[in-house]
Amino acid sequence: MRYTVGIDLGSTTTKAVVLDADAEEPRVLGRGITNSRSNYDVACDVALSDALINTRFSLVARELERSGVGADRCEKELAELGLHFREQQYRAHLAELDRVIRRLVAAQATGSDEVAAMETILGTLEADAGDLFVPGARRKSDFFRDLVGSQFMRKAEELTRGGHCGTEAKGPSFDVLVGFFDKAILDVENTPSAGTTFEDCSHAAVGLMQEPVPGLREAVVEALKTPLEKVASVGTGYGRARLPFDEAQIRSEILCHGLGAHTMFPGTRTVLDIGGQDTKAIQVDAAGIVTSFQMNDRCAAGCGRYLGYIADEMNLGLHELGPLASQAKRPVRINSTCTVFAGAELRERLSLGEKREDILAGLHRAIILRAMSLLARSGGVKNEFTFTGGVANNKAAVSALEVLVSENYGEVTMNISPDSIYTGALGAGIFALRDSRKPLPTPVA
Repeated sequence: MRYTVGIDLGSTTTKAVVLDADAEEPRVLGRGITNSRSNYDVACDVALSDALINTRFSLVARELERSGVGADRCEKELAELGLHFREQQYRAHLAELDRVIRRLVAAQATGSDEVAAMETILGTLEADAGDLFVPGARRKSDFFRDLVGSQFMRKAEELTRGGHCGTEAKGPSFDVLVGFFDKAILDVENTPSAGTTFEDCSHAAVGLMQEPVPGLREAVVEALKTPLEKVASVGTGYGRARLPFDEAQIRSEILCHGLGAHTMFPGTRTVLDIGGQDTKAIQVDAAGIVTSFQMNDRCAAGCGRYLGYIADEMNLGLHELGPLASQAKRPVRINSTCTVFAGAELRERLSLGEKREDILAGLHRAIILRAMSLLARSGGVKNEFTFTGGVANNKAAVSALEVLVSENYGEVTMNISPDSIYTGALGAGIFALRDSRKPLPTPVA
């Protein structure tokens, strides 16, 4: 199977979208996402690997449908298979983290308390791994660093609070334990872990299923047999200049987000993208070609990174901010969304007796007000209006945007895809698809 791929290297996440190169209309085969890191080559490789794994799952679904499995049953089987698959990947990464931490501990003159505590933490991480992937489990994130980091910190705090294991000794140092983790996670993130491929994890995942539908194992085998051939790739995003691509394979994120939004929703005329580091207001024509745009300045105020700082200050997952803000009764008026002063401003508001949900509601409204200014300067909001980027998954931000758009522009159709975070990568993938179909230059005689 021939495919093209679009890579969107954002400031916080790197996304990849794989498209069928032989389909007449753009058809997504797989999507992948990872947290961006210092090693951009690895970030791109991990996102693409994740997208190709997702593509293999699409092939499994195709094989099940061919064997007569109904759509509902197929979806249920793939959901269970995917859950066990992610657990196998997590355990492989965890084994690598365990190996790296032990090597670091052995190489330093570490106190006996810290060694004992680290043994306890590593054992707990392994013992609790399965709980993260039971049906209905709520995970703080799907990224290994976030998942294992929250588990590690919680256990380290328990062990360093009032001495280790209830003894009268001084106990292990929290800073020492966290220092080992910080060093190890960088090593683990920037080194592809063994045992995380589709072939490695899929067979084990099938074996863990209670009653897999007949033919599932055979469908996995057939999916593995299908060769995947990359014929073109295009990169974009905040870090596009650092992508390991030739210059001809790079497109601006404005063009990619405009085309991606148009592909998702062909009636789109205005696009708002709020990513981790920047906000983009884009106007497109009926073909998805950008006619005008505005971006925020270099400051990350009002972007996803700002919300990340707020989540950290409140010791919440990023996905918890929206639901909590939606519970507000009296939203607080926020005039600044400066990322640098986010923590200090939040603590001041709390010290004044303001409720967390009211503060968060005010913060979300302030973020959207900044975005509305960009929209106005780009040409306003035209029907249809498409909201993309990671912040589009935040229901408090969506609610604030709906209210402000309605107040300023009347009723317009607002489009939000569950896959909105992949919009830029989708646009890049379509540019790659077009590149793959260009006729080859005629050789000069």
